[in-house]
Amino acid sequence: MRKTVSIILFSLFAVLLPQTAHSQIFSKKPSRNALVAEIEKMKRTIDSLKQELEYESIPMIDTISSNDSINPGGLSFFDSEDFIDAQASTDSLLSVWYVQRSMMIDENSIINLEDEQLTSDIPDSVYIARLKALNSFIPLPYNNIVKNHIIFYTQRIPNKIDVMLGLSNFYMPQFEEIFDQYNLPKELKIMAIIESALNPRAVSSANAKGMWQFMYRTALQYNLRIDSYVDERLDPIASGHAAAKYLRDSYTIFGDWLLAIASYNCGPGNVNKAIRRAGGSRDFWTIYPYLPRETRGYVPSFVAAMYTMAYHKEHRITPRPISMAAHLDTFLITRPLHFGQISELTGITKKELSDYNPQYLNEIIPGNNKGNILKLPYNYTNAFVDNQSIIYGYKDSIFFNPIVYNNAKNSSATPQRSSVTHTVKSGETLSHIANRYRVRVSDIQAWNGVKSVIRPGQRLTIHTSNPPAQATRTTTTASASTPRTTSSGGYVMYTIQKGDTLWEISRKFEGVSLNDIMKLNGFTKNTKIMPGRKIRIKPV
Repeated sequence: MRKTVSIILFSLFAVLLPQTAHSQIFSKKPSRNALVAEIEKMKRTIDSLKQELEYESIPMIDTISSNDSINPGGLSFFDSEDFIDAQASTDSLLSVWYVQRSMMIDENSIINLEDEQLTSDIPDSVYIARLKALNSFIPLPYNNIVKNHIIFYTQRIPNKIDVMLGLSNFYMPQFEEIFDQYNLPKELKIMAIIESALNPRAVSSANAKGMWQFMYRTALQYNLRIDSYVDERLDPIASGHAAAKYLRDSYTIFGDWLLAIASYNCGPGNVNKAIRRAGGSRDFWTIYPYLPRETRGYVPSFVAAMYTMAYHKEHRITPRPISMAAHLDTFLITRPLHFGQISELTGITKKELSDYNPQYLNEIIPGNNKGNILKLPYNYTNAFVDNQSIIYGYKDSIFFNPIVYNNAKNSSATPQRSSVTHTVKSGETLSHIANRYRVRVSDIQAWNGVKSVIRPGQRLTIHTSNPPAQATRTTTTASASTPRTTSSGGYVMYTIQKGDTLWEISRKFEGVSLNDIMKLNGFTKNTKIMPGRKIRIKPV
């Protein structure tokens, strides 16, 4: 392996070395300064290429940045135990990323849904008529790529689809209510299938979590709570509200639902980049070749999932019965309460409690003045109410034993990760920077949408729990630069900087969305912002 790498690197050096440097090397009077500069440049490039070779076993993410992406990574539910809850049934999990890129049909057969031509006994005219009959507010395009996805969903994985159909009966009415509240198309509920196959504990390779696959920073931006006891990314309803806000903001940017849906996967920055490369077109299929590889299959998967949810009977797919209660009652808990206390006094199992309340990380509902929501199936409601006066003190010395309690807290508390902005210095390579911050080269590439070559002065975002003392820290909810603000007229005023966008400005302020800024300042999607202009952000 080392010999092969050496040969490859030598070949790369020969190819990359410019003709001018080549002539200087073999001339009688080479320019020392030119040689030194050229060699240093080649060393930086080859060092980065060497890192790519060394990390060839690590899945790479194509031009996707976690700074503007909810789910920049791929889920591998079928073949990776690392990303599957130990108690979850793998039969209920479908990796849409595996569908989009290549899907394992059997041990010896892999199919690529973008390039292959799947066949079906159903004529194209029938597929087209059925999609049209859905009367979707969101356009549902049809072509060979979409057809491949539909055939795959309906013919190749019916034993996965039946589980999602069963789960849909429980979750979809709740998601419809959420999107209706924000006056958004109800069809967007299908995105929960695309993101996680309706698995509230889904975790991607990039550490996006929950049914709606939120990254840590994006979750905080949309006011989801994450601490040692609670992670609202795992709460399908709380994260569903955050997803609705995100999609509303994306539609405000692009004015097109297919582009907004695509941006949910790769972020608005990558969609804007694809638009520029396509000459300014905002048609999804025109910018399709310029989108990241994972995102190209996102809209076809959306169409296929929507088709399958509507026409599963025509394909003889029957929803698998799922034992989820049709009616839940909610209680506001203001004092610490353990799942064990609830279980022993009401008869509900702790696993059931976790299924209905997946956001609680250690079987503990923490107490505070605002209170935390407990959801119980209606058939356990009376038992809970009858024991509410004694439940908090029931075996509290056991369930809240200081040692057990603190161990639970410590086991769930992951190191606080800060976002560090690193400015590339002359001579630095990705491997140097990765070693400095104790992260992987592939992580830096994924976070910043870069490949091998970086340039001096380039700003890179690094997510690390141990940034060096001399690095510039930023909080997990702020952007790379400190917001330049003043107070005026009861509002926080922000001075627009060169290179700012309204989307990026919104991310500098916790709890502020793009839509908030546009409404507060009377902007439309065609409004141009100029450096030096002051805009209102939020009340003081």
